[in-house]
Amino acid sequence: MPDSWRGLSFGAFIAPFHPPDENPTLALERDLELIELLDRLGYDEAWVGEHHSGGWGTLAAPEVFLAAAAQRTRHITLGTGVVSLPYHHPLTVAGRMVLLDHLTRGRVIFGVGAGSLPSDAHMIGLDPGERRECMEHALAAIVRLLDDPAPLTVETPWFELRDATLQLRPYSRPSLRLAVASSMTPSGMRLAGRYGAMPLSLAAFYPGGLGVLPAQWEAAEASAREHGRTIDRADWRLVVPVHVAETREQALSEVREGGLRLLREYFHATLGLPTEFGANGRGGIEAMLDAGAAIVGTPDDCCAGIMRLHEASGGFGGLLVVCADWASPERTARSFELLARRVIPRFRGSTDGLVRSQRWVSENREWLMRAGAPRAPQASAGGAR
Repeated sequence: MPDSWRGLSFGAFIAPFHPPDENPTLALERDLELIELLDRLGYDEAWVGEHHSGGWGTLAAPEVFLAAAAQRTRHITLGTGVVSLPYHHPLTVAGRMVLLDHLTRGRVIFGVGAGSLPSDAHMIGLDPGERRECMEHALAAIVRLLDDPAPLTVETPWFELRDATLQLRPYSRPSLRLAVASSMTPSGMRLAGRYGAMPLSLAAFYPGGLGVLPAQWEAAEASAREHGRTIDRADWRLVVPVHVAETREQALSEVREGGLRLLREYFHATLGLPTEFGANGRGGIEAMLDAGAAIVGTPDDCCAGIMRLHEASGGFGGLLVVCADWASPERTARSFELLARRVIPRFRGSTDGLVRSQRWVSENREWLMRAGAPRAPQASAGGAR
């Protein structure tokens, strides 16, 4: 494995996606249990999103959910993926995130976005076409509140701040880690570059998404230069569905039905998204694999898929596995376990020393065994007694 890939981080992106005919209370508990498992398995990050409509996404307050997850975990970093800024006043968002930063002792990343569902914006009386502008206004105010204790007064078309300041300063130093979501357009990447934030790319999850990744990174770098910031590929997170099993056929069979339902009932029927992944026949998952929009197979297949993503993007710093609820809870847990046992070590180099040691002993076993063989007892000078 090339040395440039040794620092790759791994985590989960829990939107969540749950079929609307399932018990929502149990589904939320299952999400918490999954984060507990990820923490025990040594994953780096777990991200959860915000949705208010559409049936499949049931987390209305990611900060509340992550506060519960923090009490069940010890090491894993918890990220909002994402807080939809146009739906909240900037002062209250900043205050809630600082509180979560203290409750987790700095184990939090503040991920932001414009909101993915037009229906969410409609319900609060917001023109969906204005979400991007609202987000940019809100983010500018929040960054100022987090970084500078001086009172802030600002007025925009949709919110106002008067002598606003955070009485509780961030636990993290110098401030909260910031991430900005990006899909197919470069706007999110430009905003990430403007603030030197972590880009959170969902483009690889879309038809044709792999092809836009290099241009997206160029947009982020250009924006960072324009605003006197720096941005590092090590902070770039790619969000991709992944499922691992002992054989390729088993992995495909475990996700085919659930994946097709997600494509048909959520992305196509609910959101109306044009997608060649498809609603036609049982070829949905296979079409996603052909497009590089998912990784399904053995641990070897998974390693190869991650390397293809790395080459297509020009290099990234972290892989976030989309928890799509396309396999049973038991198979999903098994997939994450296989990923932790058989894939992540290859990108961390954590087994290199063990492999070298075994190979060296094997290659030199003959003389080592001779040197270590017990010797016959020597007779004394006076002869045997």
